[in-house]
Amino acid sequence: MPFSAGKTLIDLYTWSTPNGRKVSILLEELGLEYRTHPINIGKGDQHTDAFIKINPNSKIPAIVDHEGPDGQPFALFESGAILFYLGEKHGRFLPAEGRLRYETMQWLMFQMGGPGPMFGQVHHFLRSAPDPVPYAIERYSKETRRLYGVMDRHFASNQYLAGDYSIADIATYPWVARFEWHKVELQDFPNVKRWFDEIGMRGPVQRGMKIPSAN
Repeated sequence: MPFSAGKTLIDLYTWSTPNGRKVSILLEELGLEYRTHPINIGKGDQHTDAFIKINPNSKIPAIVDHEGPDGQPFALFESGAILFYLGEKHGRFLPAEGRLRYETMQWLMFQMGGPGPMFGQVHHFLRSAPDPVPYAIERYSKETRRLYGVMDRHFASNQYLAGDYSIADIATYPWVARFEWHKVELQDFPNVKRWFDEIGMRGPVQRGMKIPSAN
């Protein structure tokens, strides 16, 4: 949402990648006031001294919540940590207790350890490697399809990853949205496609996927 003076403000440092879009989707879902700072990772903006002060790991996304846990500005990096923090702070998209809380965390960690890095490796070796590396392409493509199979079997009997729509779904959606980049036909995984199409109809998801607006 556009920033209005006098209201709670979160500064979002991001770029048009799946990890960045996780956070913009959640901010839109929560209806929070935030200001976007595009960090062009292709031009090396993530390595500037100003950004390193916010994220010493030089990766997007990162946020500064000007009403942090102690009422003071609070900088936070790593997309999964940001989703957890915002979901817990605002009491939405993360159950407060019980079985579903841990199931949500389980599927969030699944995304962080599976679809995120594995799909990312496929993207690199198919799109960015200076020379084809057949072994790497085969290895990561097979693992990508295996992960789609895990999700497809889960979605055969579950509408979402963990109970209701949650930060786990928000984390996973932007990676599946690049299915063409990792050469996966969603028709091969009909339950994933049903989930993907349903989430893609949400207005906050559509808005969050367009942040930052100019590449």
